[in-house]
Amino acid sequence: MDNISDKQIAEQLRQEFKQDEVKKTNFPTEVIELPSRGLLYPEGHALSNGVIEMKYMTAKEEDILTSANLIKQGVVLDKLLRSLIITPVNYNDILIGDKNAIMVAARVLGYGKDYNAEVQCPECGAKNEISIDLTTIENKEIDLSKITKGSSEFHFSLPASKRDLTFKVLTHGDDKAIEQEIKSLKKTTKRSGVDPTLSTRLAHTITSVDGNRDRKFVRDFVENELFAIDSRALRSYALDVTPDIDMSFYFECESCGYEQDSMPVPMTIDFFWPRA
Repeated sequence: MDNISDKQIAEQLRQEFKQDEVKKTNFPTEVIELPSRGLLYPEGHALSNGVIEMKYMTAKEEDILTSANLIKQGVVLDKLLRSLIITPVNYNDILIGDKNAIMVAARVLGYGKDYNAEVQCPECGAKNEISIDLTTIENKEIDLSKITKGSSEFHFSLPASKRDLTFKVLTHGDDKAIEQEIKSLKKTTKRSGVDPTLSTRLAHTITSVDGNRDRKFVRDFVENELFAIDSRALRSYALDVTPDIDMSFYFECESCGYEQDSMPVPMTIDFFWPRA
């Protein structure tokens, strides 16, 4: 198995941070409000004020979007966002929910607020051409009283086992480390047919069990002691307190009149590669 050590991951993240240090300043920019409001970043962090500055997309960024090599590697959107962010921040520190807001802002700054897509009606199957105003996308409502300012950690008591946990809201860097670990487990996955994504993500999300922060202890707990009913409760609670944007819209089928108040915004290739 090709295991990737924490040291190798940390070094890779440090190198990527160095690439973020030189920033663009001679372009029109916009200040984007973050879903986290900056509350989950430590005091003094570049994003602790709850906003991030971004520049408008230019032909240089279109070169990024049309780079076949970057698309093949699956890193094209991260390269794009790195290029657009003006605020001197370590890209790997950005919370996933904030990154989602930055992605939508990048689309608006590049190709405008109107996003045209096709949605299939879940009732009759008819295809509907829709247009979504991306500037109407709002932050997800969360209970701010559960947030400890300056910390991305939350406490949770498992309903079945009564074990006390702390867990964190994941950053881009965390998400990348999870993807790398899952990739390294592919050989085992192919042999067993078991997808380790859920347990791997939980092992990275949970930061302590009954006060014990040892990573091996936490991982053993996830794999051998975490009841399914507790796992589901934890994931549901984490979703409720995690800052993000509400990527849903009101849908009404033009054919049968079916209505849905919260239809997920379809993320198709037209989002960043709109038809000319």
